[in-house]
Amino acid sequence: MFQLGRNDLLPLIEFADFSFKYLGADSLALRKVSLTVEEDEYIVVTGPSGCGKTTLCRAINGLVPHFHRGYIAGNVYVDGINTRESTVAQLAPHAGLVFQNPTNQLVTLNVEKEIAFGPENLGVEPSEIRRRVEHFIDLLELESLREKHPHEMSGGEQQRVAMAATLALQPRVLVADEPTSNLDPKSAEKILGILAEFNRKGMTIVLVEHRLDLIAKDASRVILMDNGQIVADGNPREMLSSSVCAELGIGIPKATQIYMKLEKRGLKLGRVPLTGEELSDLVEEASCS
Repeated sequence: MFQLGRNDLLPLIEFADFSFKYLGADSLALRKVSLTVEEDEYIVVTGPSGCGKTTLCRAINGLVPHFHRGYIAGNVYVDGINTRESTVAQLAPHAGLVFQNPTNQLVTLNVEKEIAFGPENLGVEPSEIRRRVEHFIDLLELESLREKHPHEMSGGEQQRVAMAATLALQPRVLVADEPTSNLDPKSAEKILGILAEFNRKGMTIVLVEHRLDLIAKDASRVILMDNGQIVADGNPREMLSSSVCAELGIGIPKATQIYMKLEKRGLKLGRVPLTGEELSDLVEEASCS
């Protein structure tokens, strides 16, 4: 579904000693970032406000440096393509971005046209465009909004439309910058569940998110950022139970918090739980042993 043909020896995404400073800014937004992401991974990026998460996202789909100008050093490669040498439009089938503020990417007169806009510009066959429009209207429960102007919607509705429009491009990599920030917990859980399902079907996900209690169980890696740099990168269970999270003030899942308190009191539970169900099972196992 998401195969476009690539050199399988290359990482799907590679930041090679990449730095960027916005025009007029006093400091670097990204500082010598080196990072690789392989196909099918589900990467969660988190860290304090202003640490460079959004700039990292923009660098993957080419908005940095083609739209956001400034000082640049190093390179970013997506699907073997140097983003400095390709336009945002050329990168769209490879890396789709859901913005933190969805109003910045909604450009048409209604939801139907919004979802169709990207595939139309990529030259997708009309029958396939219609299939994608209907599929994502159904998947993201947008039927009641079909004819509504995006700028007449609530923030949460706009986020769902932006997600549908980006998924309709069927990119190899979906980059989402806090796509649930305007959603209630139930709606956020549904959206994140959809992303997890797409990942299981082969789409690589790079997600900036603070609701770690909802997504940690699905992630293959968690990346912690601070001051424009990657300060930790690894398995979610290791990252979320590390001292770095506490130092950065990152809100870890409640089950992980309880685990860490129990460990301090001498109760050894084995692996780090990411959900309440996992914690309950570990406590039950410990009590029976």
